[in-house]
Amino acid sequence: MKMKIFITIAWMLVLSVGANAQNGRRNLVPQDNIPLDSIQLSDPFVFADEKSQTYYMTGTGGMMWKSKDLATWSGPYRVVEVNPNSWMGPHPMIWAAEIHQYQGKYYYFATFTNRDVKIDTVANNVIERRACHVLVSDTPDGPYRPFGDDTYLPADMPTLDATLWIDKDKKPYMVYCHEWLQNRNGTVEKIELKPDFSGTLGERKILFRASDSPWSRENTDDGSVRPNMVTDGPFLFRTTKGKLGMLWTSWVHDVYTQGVAYSQSGTLDGPWVQEPEPITPPNFGHGMIFRTFDGRLLMSVHSHKKEAQERTIRRPCFFTVSNKGSKLKLGMQFHP
Repeated sequence: MKMKIFITIAWMLVLSVGANAQNGRRNLVPQDNIPLDSIQLSDPFVFADEKSQTYYMTGTGGMMWKSKDLATWSGPYRVVEVNPNSWMGPHPMIWAAEIHQYQGKYYYFATFTNRDVKIDTVANNVIERRACHVLVSDTPDGPYRPFGDDTYLPADMPTLDATLWIDKDKKPYMVYCHEWLQNRNGTVEKIELKPDFSGTLGERKILFRASDSPWSRENTDDGSVRPNMVTDGPFLFRTTKGKLGMLWTSWVHDVYTQGVAYSQSGTLDGPWVQEPEPITPPNFGHGMIFRTFDGRLLMSVHSHKKEAQERTIRRPCFFTVSNKGSKLKLGMQFHP
């Protein structure tokens, strides 16, 4: 358990630094010709905009980078405007932002945290107000603004890492994590979105729990080993044979690791069966999949490695990937 607490604190510190970096960057002038491997970014999400032939990269921190070739980038650009009178407050932390295009609009799915509001205390951990929310823009580079309901998920429940999926019923859903800090066994859940994404409908449903994983590990207080309790970064995809899969990330002791689950029904309702082994090498995770303008299928992840002075640095990087057949296959790391 001591190792678990240490890992969690270290992870939260890394995310806090990245998420709060938006405040320090407000007065920075965006730069051009930034090499990909010099960017520090957690949870990188790449939106490939066919119309402008531009790649837009978001993630933790509320900033955006732009590129024509994936190799060099311009940025960071501040693209989020929040309502300071909302539950988020004037300067929320922003995690794991994604951009999704739908019916002529661009939607920004992200996790917002107001550190001044406390919603619970579990196992001596004070839990801050943290929730998934959706913003909207007419263009992929923003600005993204609130436009719908004040809340999408229960205010007393810490949620994170929302993504979008249009299921076989043609309805849009938000898929997200209920954080393990509160429920002590992180879950991946779904809830239906309103047709215009301005809020949610009906009841949330648990798709699977962290403890369902056969590959994640953590030590307990009595010295035994059990599945890790963290669920992180869900992302949905289909293979060429129509198999519905989900990337998601947890830990193998102190190693950040990404796995895959597949739905036996081909819908979000599952049941979800976990692959026995992770899909990425150690210290890579929070992945998503996009197609380049020349037709390559790539997985965007961040590395979670110690660099200079033994500091853990998170950097965006890409792997080739194949969705041919019934299961996703990871290739080599891709260097644009």
